Amino acid sequence: MSLLQTTNIRRNYKNLAVLKGIDICIEPGEIVSIVGASGAGKTTLLQILGTLDRPDTGELILDGQNVFNLNDRKLAQFRNERIGFVFQFNNLLPEFTALENVCLPGFISGKDEKQVRERASELLDRLGLRDRQSHFPSQLSGGEQQRVAVARALINQPAIVFADEPSGNLDSHNAEELHQLFFRLRDEFGQTFVIVTHNEHLADLADRKLTIRDGVVLT
Repeated sequence: MSLLQTTNIRRNYKNLAVLKGIDICIEPGEIVSIVGASGAGKTTLLQILGTLDRPDTGELILDGQNVFNLNDRKLAQFRNERIGFVFQFNNLLPEFTALENVCLPGFISGKDEKQVRERASELLDRLGLRDRQSHFPSQLSGGEQQRVAVARALINQPAIVFADEPSGNLDSHNAEELHQLFFRLRDEFGQTFVIVTHNEHLADLADRKLTIRDGVVLT
């Protein structure tokens, strides 16, 4: 059974058709890249797949749930518990330490504080940040900040992680390390990733590469 399946996803902004009927399937443990020119609809699609936006028409089945049948409150709960996000600009909160930033989605979901902190510490340790857990984002390098963001995405053991240009703000060395991290997490945890990227090297490493052009996925 597919982890994620879309049927005829369409999205318009005023008179502009951005997505014109998207049908895709993603299997558990896959790393799928999404590429395309600026304005092709990549980010719009990622926002819909991540339930941050609703389509005008179409269906999204994610982890067995027809997500757009949920009301906004239930959808937000599903998103927090079953979906992780990594953004180009890591969106870490500057007033919180690395450990606290990773813990936030777990606290929001109402999980036991001690267990959340233990898992956050374990994740940061696995990602090579054992000695940086009490540091604030301003005290971390760009690569370290993105690894904190990856740990935060994983804290609730999501079914899938969506990454929007995750290496776009990194130098080539840190970008390569981040790319390899995704594959290591897939191998260790069976984690599924969907990555929107302009980085052709990362896109080509994925199990599958989907290209969007003029609002449709090319096969």
